[in-house]
Amino acid sequence: MSTPAERLAGLGLTLPEVVAPLAAYLPAVRTGDLVYTAGQLPLVDGKLEVTGRLGAEVTPEQGRELARICALNALAAAASVVDGDLSRIVRIVKVVGFVAGTPDFTGQPQVVNGASELLGEVLGDAGRHARSAVGVASLPLSAPVEVELIAEVR
Repeated sequence: MSTPAERLAGLGLTLPEVVAPLAAYLPAVRTGDLVYTAGQLPLVDGKLEVTGRLGAEVTPEQGRELARICALNALAAAASVVDGDLSRIVRIVKVVGFVAGTPDFTGQPQVVNGASELLGEVLGDAGRHARSAVGVASLPLSAPVEVELIAEVR
């Protein structure tokens, strides 16, 4: 059986550095056996490569890939409060995905699937979770997608 770190490597991915907060908050907080992450934007090396809204400047396929990046950043934030070890994640309990879109864009679930699928690929059954996919008018830095999660850890 492979570890989450091995599955991540098998996908050609590495856990990124934790994204620095944009304001007065922590990237992740552990309370008891739960870790709550702050909303994670699709930042790579500290910058957004794509900005805009789904249904206008951003395609659903791009949004799905951006949601994967958000989920990877959320895993990094969660791991940061459990000694950097993804194996300490027992289960992803809940994912909330925010999708900035035009008023007529209704593909939020398909966009946030990018995050959900990555979590399943990395964590197996422990990555299956409850989820909300919410459409919003705008997000910080004009990001198209933001993802936060709650994880049970040991």
